[in-house]
Amino acid sequence: MIQSEETQEFIAQSIFRMEENLPRIEKCFKELSEEEIWQKPNSSSNSVGNLVLHLCGNITQYIIASLGEKTDLRNRDLEFSKTDGFNKKELLDQLTSTINSAIQVIKHCNSADLLKIRSVQGFNFSGMGIIIHVSITHSNKCFNFSWNQLICFFKIEYRSSKVVSKQFHSTSFEISITIFIII
Repeated sequence: MIQSEETQEFIAQSIFRMEENLPRIEKCFKELSEEEIWQKPNSSSNSVGNLVLHLCGNITQYIIASLGEKTDLRNRDLEFSKTDGFNKKELLDQLTSTINSAIQVIKHCNSADLLKIRSVQGFNFSGMGIIIHVSITHSNKCFNFSWNQLICFFKIEYRSSKVVSKQFHSTSFEISITIFIII
């Protein structure tokens, strides 16, 4: 399949955005115990495990199911109601597998796939719109915010903001942490 330079660049940049936060999450996971994965900082928050399941659910629903034309079996409520059932390795494996599956779907898109309109959660998106929503736009609202919640949990739990900020510094990170702490 021959793709235009624009399509190739869009796909390459989208994949880069899908992959960029995974190493940061992996670093945090290494510092958390098995018990801390399912701890909630307070009753209004989600555990690290819930956030990972939510990321997997979003990526699966939008890219793997919709763009990849697979059956959508997402159970969003379960993503937030689970209190155990996966250990750290299993959660990281699930997130990595979900991201890799989404990347494979994106890699195999052609111009027609990127322009085709699909309905996800009652919204109509082109294939390109779905990728932008998950890897860029939704990434800023959900993926980056969820990973920032993971980092914030790590910072609160371990009081090691200097180390974490140095390793994970980004503008969206600092803004999200500020918002998260103020709320």
